[in-house]
Amino acid sequence: MKQVLNRLINHEQLSKNEARTVLVNISEEKYNKSQIAAFLTVYMMRNLSLEELEGFRDALLDLCLAVDFSEYNTIDLCGTGGDGKNTFNISTLASFVTAGTGIKVTKHGNYGVSSVSGSSNVMEVLGIKFSNEKDFLKRSLDKAGICVLHAPLFHPAMKNVAPIRKELGVKTFFNMLGPMVNPAFPNYQMVGVFDLELARMYGYLYQKSEKNYAVLHAMDGYDEISLTGPVKVISRNSEKILTADNFGAKQIEESEIFGGETVNDSAEIFLNILNGKGTEAQNNVVCANAGLAISVVENCSIQKGFEKAKESLQSGKALNSLKQLQKLSK
Repeated sequence: MKQVLNRLINHEQLSKNEARTVLVNISEEKYNKSQIAAFLTVYMMRNLSLEELEGFRDALLDLCLAVDFSEYNTIDLCGTGGDGKNTFNISTLASFVTAGTGIKVTKHGNYGVSSVSGSSNVMEVLGIKFSNEKDFLKRSLDKAGICVLHAPLFHPAMKNVAPIRKELGVKTFFNMLGPMVNPAFPNYQMVGVFDLELARMYGYLYQKSEKNYAVLHAMDGYDEISLTGPVKVISRNSEKILTADNFGAKQIEESEIFGGETVNDSAEIFLNILNGKGTEAQNNVVCANAGLAISVVENCSIQKGFEKAKESLQSGKALNSLKQLQKLSK
């Protein structure tokens, strides 16, 4: 590791294979905590290269506990986090709304590192069981249309990195990797990322896969469609800028999608929205993200996806998905 750190400090980049090897070595506990912390810190001060990102991703996918749900044709809606915006759990809510339309969702998530409430924090408070047992996950997909893949259960190789990330308390390149290393290898992906350069890198790597995808970054910094301004969307066949008008919605203020001060605040907002007590701004943000995901899977217009999402939310189908998952978790 000393040699790797010296090279990185001298602004050299790792090859894809070197990056993969470092992560495998971390998983095999070949480095101490200080070396791992230093390694993570280097990448907070300089950008990750495409080869490094690909090597890290390949290592995590090789080392993960994979679950095969290819017959379900699933999608994952996932953000990198790390945008510093502290919104409520928009992509997780959008996942339940999407599941409510009949599309199967394999939701990859983790505890928040740089935010108050990550996807796993709010799921835990709402009584969702975290499991890597295929039978339980399959029942979740069959009954609720969604299963929750809590990242630490599927990436045991990274167990010694988690406490270091928590102690650092800032975004690291693991934020960048999260959406790319879903252990169910979904056919469809909607990914929000915290900067435009990363969106382009994601687009390039997904272009080499067989996935259908939408990679998005809001131009005012969000890792999701925020409806506070334009959002850049990169897909297999196009790059476009969307605004609230594309969804038939109104532009909103940042304060309208604030996630609260605690995990319990986030959970309360989560339940309010699913129970039909959300504000128009909250509902529209959730349905815009779900609508784009629906359009990726069904190859329909974004407006049509948005309408389907609204129907799922207003009819209580999205809430029913959560209730079924809570029931299975008991």
